[in-house]
Amino acid sequence: MVHNIARLRADLKSGDLCLQRAAAQAFLAMGEQARVAAVELVRAAGDEDETIREWCMSTLEELGPPDTSAVEELSQCLAHGNPDVGYWAATLLGRLESAAAPAVPALIVATGDDKPLAVRQRAVWALGQIGSAAVQALPALQQADGDADPRLSRLATEAIDRISG
Repeated sequence: MVHNIARLRADLKSGDLCLQRAAAQAFLAMGEQARVAAVELVRAAGDEDETIREWCMSTLEELGPPDTSAVEELSQCLAHGNPDVGYWAATLLGRLESAAAPAVPALIVATGDDKPLAVRQRAVWALGQIGSAAVQALPALQQADGDADPRLSRLATEAIDRISG
């Protein structure tokens, strides 16, 4: 199975539409075993092909926390130009809870006013999931708490409460 997963990971990144679709569909069928491909799935959530995007997002919806070795790459995905990629990167980082503490600086940047609202909301949520290890995010969360978007403001309030203890 290890060789199969390695091949599927490569196929998902290949640029060959048929291979990418087959890999995305295979990961969807794998369930929790697909977590080793979390970064590839997050990146493919921004693919131009709707079928690939949908299968990857469906896989990510069912995926638990990724391996902690993915934190750095997921942090980099937060800055991706596609909001779906940033959203899913923040989601998986939040699922890691305190193990995602190294991602706090990137998550803080993702809460900025220049980011898509869905990414900002998910980054704020993820900071709250990280908890007290995200204490350096409090100023950014306080700014988000005063945002005009009620959901972002509510998520920021909840995150502040979780971090402050």
